[in-house]
Amino acid sequence: METEILKDSQIQRAVDFLSDGQLVAFPTETVYGLGADATRSDIVKNVYAAKGRPSDNPLIVHVSSPEMVWQYADNSYKPLAEKLMKNFWPGPLTIIMPIQKDSLSKAVTGGLSTAAFRMPNNKVTLSLIEKFGKPIVGPSANTSGKPSPTLAKHVYHDLKGKIAAILDDGPTILGVESTVIDLSTDVPTILRPGMITVEDLLKVIDDVRSDHHKVKDEEIPKAPGMKYKHYAPSAQVVIVDDVNDFPKAISEYQEKNVPIGILATDEILKEAPDDFRKFSLGNDVISASKHLFAGLRGLDAENVNYILAQGFPNADHGDAYRNRLNKSAGQKHYEN
Repeated sequence: METEILKDSQIQRAVDFLSDGQLVAFPTETVYGLGADATRSDIVKNVYAAKGRPSDNPLIVHVSSPEMVWQYADNSYKPLAEKLMKNFWPGPLTIIMPIQKDSLSKAVTGGLSTAAFRMPNNKVTLSLIEKFGKPIVGPSANTSGKPSPTLAKHVYHDLKGKIAAILDDGPTILGVESTVIDLSTDVPTILRPGMITVEDLLKVIDDVRSDHHKVKDEEIPKAPGMKYKHYAPSAQVVIVDDVNDFPKAISEYQEKNVPIGILATDEILKEAPDDFRKFSLGNDVISASKHLFAGLRGLDAENVNYILAQGFPNADHGDAYRNRLNKSAGQKHYEN
């Protein structure tokens, strides 16, 4: 199969591919997603195969309007869900709710009685879904376990020959996946942190809690990122939490006599040795979130053995960055 790169003026071709049961990668404000008809089990199974994704890892259902959600979700959750939709959609918030019986296949839900819904803030993809007329699933368009794609070329690197097309809309704006909130629990619960924070949500609903625990082997996760290895490059990522530790960390890893990469702010990079591979995260944690996955992929492409990555341990609005970085590093932190 030859994978086509489509411009935003070629949305109808992407719709035709979806209608024909093909897989199409699409842009969002967070990361690129891998799209397929969410109403067809036989097609959804191909998404898992293309990514090499475990079949008990549920998929997020992408819609073009709140109205599309209520064809599938349990309408008794409408009052609470619509408060969130009104304030955060289109945008980087995924809402988990119970669904109407047999309204979505087990291939989408992982066999659960709930499903995750999102309306992305990207005009190209909203037009794609609207023209297609049905929701599309949209896990990150990458090989499962690897850093998420923030550019069309990342998708092409991982999935060329496995999917019909990639709808290219340039770099994603935010760079990390959506916040996931579960409304099926007694108290609405954040299962995956993103750019929409607990504080943001509490301005709209009365109570929210966070639960980022790792799901046990025998459990089915309610949301992506709760059970399996994610975001990991081939290189070992080592998180440097204290910026004052960078000189010593650099010195220690230099002694290994292997290629080393540094993923950090411009201020730290300008002090790094010339023989280190470098990728800039910008100047703050918001910029770092946007560039994290591209940095992991970029340094991996330079065949480094280790990546020393800035941790931003105390930065406000850094939960999403720290969550993804910790997973990419397997929780490995530099210890002085």
